Amino acid sequence: MRDIRSDPELQDLVRRFVTPDRRYLRLGGSVFRLSPVERSAFVRDVAQAAYEITPAELGLLFEGGWRERKTAAWMVAVAHRSEFREFIGRLLLASEGPYAGAAYCVALAKFGTAADAELLSAYLDHYLSRPDLDYDQAVVLGTLLYLDEMLGSEYATRFLAPGGPWDRWLEVRAVAALDPQNCQQAVQQLCAFVDETAEVFASLDSGS
Repeated sequence: MRDIRSDPELQDLVRRFVTPDRRYLRLGGSVFRLSPVERSAFVRDVAQAAYEITPAELGLLFEGGWRERKTAAWMVAVAHRSEFREFIGRLLLASEGPYAGAAYCVALAKFGTAADAELLSAYLDHYLSRPDLDYDQAVVLGTLLYLDEMLGSEYATRFLAPGGPWDRWLEVRAVAALDPQNCQQAVQQLCAFVDETAEVFASLDSGS
């Protein structure tokens, strides 16, 4: 992980793509609280950033902290840069820091293939065996439910079977967890925001 405090190149990328108008905080559930006018402006802002940033610059942001990684994942989702699929899958599985996991899930959801469902399943295989770790289990499971609905698949079934990995993970936890079905709905709404932003991105890419 690159340290922004001693990395002028990363500092420049953060100034250009991460911190304008606190973009890194607004990407995610905060978009649901924007007024229609604010949402429209934010959609244009994110689309423009996703259009301007290069794959190499995205790679550098992914080497930063959670703010940089979260923002990069959203721009990858908007631009549908599926070449980052395996890299995002590795970051999700590593879970090196907080706050970026949902952004990784949105990117994988928008790629929308069986390969993405496999990456989410690999995460659940690992972290549903760790009830001591309250990471992104519910969000990942909700994303898998979303992909199952989109693909007509049943990847989530084995995790949600009675007495299965999800139930066992819940049984030994001291606090309640998010509901996967609610997370599925949230992922669906976040993906709708990506779709909205991607339309503006496409117009920039086509020069219209």
